[in-house]
Amino acid sequence: MTRWKLTIEYDGTDFVGWQRQDNGYSVQQALEEAVLAFSGESVEVQGAGRTDSGVHASGQAAHLDLLRESDARTLRDALNFHLKPHAVAVLAAEEAPADFHARFSAKGRKYLYRIVNRRAPLALDRGRAWFVPRPLDIEAMALGAERLVGRHDFTSFRAAECQAKSPEKTLDVLSVLPGLDRARAGTGEAQAVVEIVAEARSFLYHQVRNMVGSLKLVGEGKWTPDDMTRVLAARDRRAAGPTAPPDGLYLTQVVY
Repeated sequence: MTRWKLTIEYDGTDFVGWQRQDNGYSVQQALEEAVLAFSGESVEVQGAGRTDSGVHASGQAAHLDLLRESDARTLRDALNFHLKPHAVAVLAAEEAPADFHARFSAKGRKYLYRIVNRRAPLALDRGRAWFVPRPLDIEAMALGAERLVGRHDFTSFRAAECQAKSPEKTLDVLSVLPGLDRARAGTGEAQAVVEIVAEARSFLYHQVRNMVGSLKLVGEGKWTPDDMTRVLAARDRRAAGPTAPPDGLYLTQVVY
């Protein structure tokens, strides 16, 4: 038996999330069905991050154990063949040690959140970014994000359904960066893309989306960067901003 590590990308729009659920089709189910079609084996594909419905990934990691002999290229290509027409792709397959675990061996996770800041509604980025028509102050958002970096009690940014034993997490990176600004053809109106990058060993349930929802209030001028310190200290979810939609969130890398 061989343990395989997979690197996967997917568009989460049409899935109920990574994990198998009774209320719809999941990324995990799509992969397990592809493995069954290739090998005839019913296996559990363990993911590094249990992304929610509508959340995307460009660097999800997973592992599975397979009795059938294969090489990495054949496994990758066979799974991609059987994944059609789902918006899931296995970018790489590689042999892993028997004690490797996609979730518990991970030393870090990196997420990207994309905001498209313009007046016109989204067409190409629909379902893949948060549409915010009101102008955002990216510098103020960046200052607010700095208040959250480090080890803190993140209760204010923790969803009620979170099952983590402790609300304390170490946030290594939370940066707010300007993406590509480009003039819309024939209008001269600029489109701003705001990219929020979050890195930590692990996150609380909805932590990234809740932080983004609060940073949006800073960007709109409804809050100041100092309000992020106030919200953090409150240790109360009601003190923070709304939960940002899943559309703009991407799991970009799992670090081992």
